[in-house]
Amino acid sequence: MKKYLSMSIVIIFLLGMSAISFAKMPETSPASLWQHITKTSPYTSWGFWPDHLGLQEGNAPHAPLHKVYVNELGLQSSHAPAAFGTIVVKENIGRDNELKALTVMYKVKGFNPEAGDWYWVKYDTDGKAAKSGKPKGCINCHSGTDDNDYILVHEFE
Repeated sequence: MKKYLSMSIVIIFLLGMSAISFAKMPETSPASLWQHITKTSPYTSWGFWPDHLGLQEGNAPHAPLHKVYVNELGLQSSHAPAAFGTIVVKENIGRDNELKALTVMYKVKGFNPEAGDWYWVKYDTDGKAAKSGKPKGCINCHSGTDDNDYILVHEFE
């Protein structure tokens, strides 16, 4: 009986922690997401996927160089699809090593099931959103990797 009680307490604790963690996730608005990735959980403190570390060569429509940061939920996702709450931030960097823009993918359950439930935002360096939501250009480019959950720079197992 004690074993079941202990197991129940652990499960309740984990569910509570999961709910708290989920409650801290931003809304699907450019302002809320910007606040989250720059203040609440600064993206520069996140990690890189092991097969895409640090500064890398980039492609159009992004800048010629980039760094791709991934929050803990994304890093813990070993198989596609990535966990809901995954946030991927790409620093688009020019040949002059200056930041040109940030492009963000945020996995939100039910947001856009036709495109992997990703919410997309392109920010300038001051946090102003040039586009957000379901931009056709982003989705069309990434749709070639729909079997890899629309992720271009990392291969899930």
